[in-house]
Amino acid sequence: MKEALCPALFLAAPASNQGKTTITAAIARYHADRGLDVRVFKTGPDYLDPQILEQASRNPVIQLDLWMAGLGYCKHKLYEAAKVADLILIEGAMGLFDGEPSSADLAVAFGVPIAVVMDVKGMAQTAAALYQGIVSFRNDLNVAGLIANRCGSERHEMLIKEGLGDSEKLLAALRRDDEVTLPERHLGLVQSFECERELEVAFTRATKWIEGTSLTRLPESVVFHPEAIDLPDATLLKGLKIGIAKDKAFSFVYQANIDCLEAMGATCHFFSPLSDSALPEVDALWLAGGYPELYGKALSHNQTMINSLQAFHQTQKPILAECGGMIYCTEGLECLEGQHHSLGNLLPGEINFTGRRGCQGMQTFIVPEGEIKGHAHHRSQLVTPLAPISYGKRQRHPAPGEPIYRVGSLTASYLHLFFPSNPQAVARLFKGQMALDAVDVA
Repeated sequence: MKEALCPALFLAAPASNQGKTTITAAIARYHADRGLDVRVFKTGPDYLDPQILEQASRNPVIQLDLWMAGLGYCKHKLYEAAKVADLILIEGAMGLFDGEPSSADLAVAFGVPIAVVMDVKGMAQTAAALYQGIVSFRNDLNVAGLIANRCGSERHEMLIKEGLGDSEKLLAALRRDDEVTLPERHLGLVQSFECERELEVAFTRATKWIEGTSLTRLPESVVFHPEAIDLPDATLLKGLKIGIAKDKAFSFVYQANIDCLEAMGATCHFFSPLSDSALPEVDALWLAGGYPELYGKALSHNQTMINSLQAFHQTQKPILAECGGMIYCTEGLECLEGQHHSLGNLLPGEINFTGRRGCQGMQTFIVPEGEIKGHAHHRSQLVTPLAPISYGKRQRHPAPGEPIYRVGSLTASYLHLFFPSNPQAVARLFKGQMALDAVDVA
């Protein structure tokens, strides 16, 4: 296979909340509006930023994480994108050097130049000092320059340029503009489909926001090399029909997971616990994560769907419930406003919300079917008398991770799983006891 050449830029920052997603979306929409095929990637296990970036770029967004997905998988996805794209953008996570692996590690591994996004409100020459510190912290970085976000005036911009000592290193000085700010809530950004019109207005404003800066020009081209990876066995789930909860309450679905299921031969059938009256005719269920706490009343009132779910569970067909999906399977939840709503009642116990405190981080999901990498991000807790069958294994901390529960054919936990990390284990989960018996015999 031949190499693929494509302009690419990695947008990173010294910390969270510097404006990375807003600026990445602005660049993506600017070039998409001019007919370019823009492919955006998000580092880490994020669900919410990719929804915004998908709407901005008009293309699916893939998550890149060296621990969760592996270097080979990430390079393969970038190479596949580079073969068709006119521009590749990668948005980092947290601060540039935070985490193991960090955004800096990914940028170096992929050979993509870095644009440092910095909120410069309240500082001038210090922004240049911070930038210089970032550039010199590691000698293997290719840093394209600084994007000064929330710059107050031409004088403010001039002081930053003087501090940098090289005006070309200031890629853009973006003025403060609250109209391009993206809406947020307790777990991060608001889901794109809840505010599509507002986002379109923000994107239109954002394309004008970056006009006159170097961000409207394509960055330098990067050579992406083909990467050989092991593809899932196309017979593992051949003929299996999997029902997948997907609506406003359950939207945390990696496209990579759908691709993995289909690559193993499964047929995916999407349904809405909010609005559908019954489950589709399927062999297994995947209840993905999302924001059920925002739709507790509607979920509780859709009793025909709950009846259908309970009847499905009685058939002993496999159900995988992740985070929000697990919440839906409990006896009920107390919403953020204090209201209580009864839910699926497959899993004994109640959900309580804990405000800003919760759990997040990378963990390995460990069950008899195998180990699957994933992550946790929640601000609620399950109070249950049920003993877990195992606990997640944290990436770097010795304390037990998220409890993993099993009630009949239901497997549930707060963990969000990345299926490509172990397709064989995923296949065993969705095939149920039949697959476990086959493994035992083997």
